Amino acid sequence: MDLTNYYGRRVLVPKGTVPPDERIAVLPTMNVGTKTVRCLRCNTASPKEEVALPHGQFYCPHCLQLGRVSTLDQFYHVAETNQFAIPKAPLSWHGQLSPLQARISAKVCQGMVDHQRQLLWAVTGAGKTEMIFAGLAAALSRGERVAVASPRVDVIIELFPRLQQAFAHVPIAVLHGRQEEPYHYRQLTLCTTHQLLRFYHAFDNLVVDEVDAFPYAANSALLFATDQAVKVDGGLLLMTATPGRVLLHQAHRGQLQVSYLPLRYHGHSLPQVKEILVTGWRKKVVKGCLPAAVVRQVSSWERTGRRFLFFVPHVADLKPVAACLSCQCPRLNFRTVHAGDPQRLAKVALMRTEKIQALVTTTILERGVTFPGIDLGVLGADDTVFSSSALVQIAGRVGRSAKRPDGKVLFWVDSCCRSVNEAKRQVIYLNQRGRRVKDELSAM
Repeated sequence: MDLTNYYGRRVLVPKGTVPPDERIAVLPTMNVGTKTVRCLRCNTASPKEEVALPHGQFYCPHCLQLGRVSTLDQFYHVAETNQFAIPKAPLSWHGQLSPLQARISAKVCQGMVDHQRQLLWAVTGAGKTEMIFAGLAAALSRGERVAVASPRVDVIIELFPRLQQAFAHVPIAVLHGRQEEPYHYRQLTLCTTHQLLRFYHAFDNLVVDEVDAFPYAANSALLFATDQAVKVDGGLLLMTATPGRVLLHQAHRGQLQVSYLPLRYHGHSLPQVKEILVTGWRKKVVKGCLPAAVVRQVSSWERTGRRFLFFVPHVADLKPVAACLSCQCPRLNFRTVHAGDPQRLAKVALMRTEKIQALVTTTILERGVTFPGIDLGVLGADDTVFSSSALVQIAGRVGRSAKRPDGKVLFWVDSCCRSVNEAKRQVIYLNQRGRRVKDELSAM
């Protein structure tokens, strides 16, 4: 039997099963009260009458995607013992950080040494991933168990080859809902935040990227999973380009050590957002025609071969918008994609390898994916589905390449709205902060 399968984890087994090894602790799965039942994996409380099973048993409906937890089960657990062959030189990345990136990297690295709770607040395209390499490498060299987590599968898919290249001699466990390979105990883990629900006091340092993204932000179960996955004396590094009020409040109260970077890795500003009024666009789409301003721009992209992302508010908008594009821009090679698309990863790969010119997408691609040298447009940017932070993240897909640090960011709107105005103000503010930092560095 391989005990490592239980290190720092809670593994579901039927109740009454006798552990094959005395070192395996048996833990309860549910806490049954007089009126509610609390799941000890996701910490969600449910009314007893809503989660009742036959014969006085209960289950949790909130974390079913990881396997049903019920009072018919128990957890197997072995305390994390860090049973690794410590790598001598874990970091195989030889890239160059800018002076400002290096300063932030050193601060993050020291915070991981001290097992602090940290916030890395950096604009989209600042190079957050590269800035944590030194901290991860140092933690691995100390024999610590570390993990990098993100709410989105797409982000994990994109991060894996980058981490694999940066830590070529360190085996990496990759865990997400679409992963078919069995679990293996590894010193370095890359996973979605949902997978953290399987861990218990496992990691000496945990990095959570895109902490403001759905479904992580304001999800009490995932926040609980994060705290449970870290050892009692472990460190936590949260990363985002658009921190919400809760994170900013924690930072102001000194509960998080903050590292702030308002410049992209190549030193250029964020592309400016251009807002264009296209009144009644959805009615036009229903009739089979995109607004003239949209057609002119897409036709220009099609003619010049410029690759682009085309965002729409809802999944229901994809089919009619795609029909309009096929009719009005017949030579455009594109695909539609959304969160529930079974071909989602394959379509993103087609865009990444430049085998198609465009993706028409929902907010699923608002963050965590990089397509160098692209433009983008958001049709219906004033829709309530697009928050100001989501719009800033979407705009941040453009200009991420040093070879083409600019690009078009177009917000086509039915009417003026607060979220679009706020997003535009944020981009202007971040660029102003970035220019001040550049001036300070030049004066040193």
